Amino acid sequence: MKKIGFLSFGHWTPSPQSQARSAADVLLQSIDLAVAAEELGADGAYFRVHHFARQLASPFPLLAAVGAKTSRIEIGTAVIDMRYENPLYMIEDAGAADLIARGRLQLGISRGSPEQVIDGWRYFGYQPGEGETDADMGRRHAEIFLDMLRGQGFAQPNPRPMFPNPPGLLRLEPISEGLRERIWWGAGSNATAVWAAKLGMNLQSSTLKSDETGEAFHIQQAAQIRAYRAAWKEAGHSREPRVSVSRSIFALVDDRDRAYFGNGQEEGQIGFIDERTRAIFGRGYAAEPEKLIEQLKNDEAIAEADTLLLTVPNQLGVAYNAHVIESILTHVAPAMGWR
Repeated sequence: MKKIGFLSFGHWTPSPQSQARSAADVLLQSIDLAVAAEELGADGAYFRVHHFARQLASPFPLLAAVGAKTSRIEIGTAVIDMRYENPLYMIEDAGAADLIARGRLQLGISRGSPEQVIDGWRYFGYQPGEGETDADMGRRHAEIFLDMLRGQGFAQPNPRPMFPNPPGLLRLEPISEGLRERIWWGAGSNATAVWAAKLGMNLQSSTLKSDETGEAFHIQQAAQIRAYRAAWKEAGHSREPRVSVSRSIFALVDDRDRAYFGNGQEEGQIGFIDERTRAIFGRGYAAEPEKLIEQLKNDEAIAEADTLLLTVPNQLGVAYNAHVIESILTHVAPAMGWR
């Protein structure tokens, strides 16, 4: 069995070829797609966060809206860039959204990815401390967030408050119990996957990672997952961790699919996500269901993960993306043993 969800980057463009031509279109269609995915039997609705771009950026209003409109499906991010986040304010937003969703949030966080602007986090009022990199700052924000999620009091109460206080130091409110165990780290390297395991976070491994061995992407990603699980076991956590991978997968079952994706998907590529980091990018899949199933059986990382996030072309509209999800659930998942 494997949990299957979708991951939307939430692009919009004023192009007449796009079904999502404004931010309002993307936000409302994201809610509609989550509702449709739940009705189809999918397990998760996940959203990417990018700043300074015509893409989804502020996750918590969207997560709360999806939580209010659905009842079963997991609702998450992949990922929130922690370099931009005030971890204390994020506690309040995340707690409120999780309570509205009745405990269904699965929050993916990370140090972020290459940006639209230079050092965009500076415009949000953040800068690395002395001797820190921006990645260090993102991980520091994440550690504060994780610590505060435990709900321990830390703030000295005012002796003359506006409202009566409970005894002792005060914590941030609202705290949603159990959310601490539903935080995921988007790891781009083996080392950060091991770090996430030690801190008790679930693992999100995306469609790119640092090229650490020169092997095929799915082989490196599978090794990353195994290193993460070994570190989790060594840390002695009491629960089983969760691991997700993201893929672009399209079953070609009608003329629309063949028109959009019939030329197939490229193999994994090598590139640089910054001037120092050589990265390997995962391949996508697009084929007739029988051929697609055979291709997916050879993907070692998908086999290692308990959760698969299908990246969807959101600009093609809710109806088509619901069809993409349904095609995988109907034609691929049973044959792969995921259902």
